Amino acid sequence: MYPISRREFLHTLITGAGAVLLTACSADSNPSPEAQTSVQQPVEPAQPTASEFESQPVTEASTPTEAVASEPQAEPAGAEPAAAEPAQPLAGTPHMAVARGPDPETLVRRSIEALGGMGVFVPQGAWVIIKPNICVAYNTYEYASTTNPWVVGALVKLALEAGAGKVQVMDNPFGGTPDQAYVRSGIKEQVEAAGGEMVTMAAFKYVDMDIPQGLDINKWGVYDDILNADVLIDVPIAKHHGLARLTLGMKNLMGTVSDRGGLHANLGQRLADITSRLRPALTVVDAVRILTANGPTGGSLDDVQQLNTVIASADIVSADAYAATLFGKQPDDISYIAKAAAMGLGRSDLDNLTIDEISV
Repeated sequence: MYPISRREFLHTLITGAGAVLLTACSADSNPSPEAQTSVQQPVEPAQPTASEFESQPVTEASTPTEAVASEPQAEPAGAEPAAAEPAQPLAGTPHMAVARGPDPETLVRRSIEALGGMGVFVPQGAWVIIKPNICVAYNTYEYASTTNPWVVGALVKLALEAGAGKVQVMDNPFGGTPDQAYVRSGIKEQVEAAGGEMVTMAAFKYVDMDIPQGLDINKWGVYDDILNADVLIDVPIAKHHGLARLTLGMKNLMGTVSDRGGLHANLGQRLADITSRLRPALTVVDAVRILTANGPTGGSLDDVQQLNTVIASADIVSADAYAATLFGKQPDDISYIAKAAAMGLGRSDLDNLTIDEISV
């Protein structure tokens, strides 16, 4: 039997019956809104010369911002990782929380509070990685091609309040340099103000990941820290995508792997396969401002709709299924949602789920 990693053990506690044991660690999450909600009309940004940078594989090496925290742990020869179990809500809490209101930080706090608090997901001393969507360096957050910076900053605050030992935020932009994209998106400022660390993802740290449940792929390159961190929090922005139709939680995981171009062949199934191994403890969908057309990069405010909504769930499939409805789509309209549900990775049957709708 494959010896599970610390992260897999913690995920089992969080998403299964053992999550009850973590309730006592839940941090006080009284709202303290600080987010800036007024939207200024920025100058139209210069547009990328290619319409879809995501098809490019990761080739550019970058220098990490710090020494490697831990060496990769080798798996026994021939061993396969334990299959991930579908996420389950904590007993007595809703399957999903959807918060609506003008202040992004308050939306994050109230939605996670409804799920039992961040302490349910973040054990004391945990190494937490938060994965937003910071796809390009061309647009500010108003254009809804990158995750709202105050949503990300709120997650950093909540993780540290819950007792996290280290909170890192990272993505691998496909347009512009990481440093440019981190600054332009506004995410770097909010993360560092909250006490977190922005990390540049270095090309040499991608390792082969076995995918025992994969139906189309059984191995893929993935960023080593994503595998070794205790807690992964996925925080995509909800936006249009030319090929996948929508970028949501599962699509956002593409920023953790190498050879993203290779995933575009049979994209729906391959995203589901990747998700079967990279199981975020928590998915928080930023729908404060959504991009309704010309994704994933956008570039026109005419394509942006302000919904002032945040969706949170331990079940990435459910979170994506609900987010799809914001665009007038059914979960089965999005291939990776349908494929993941069919694999038993989560639930897309929204009518049968307990969903806490919160107005703030």
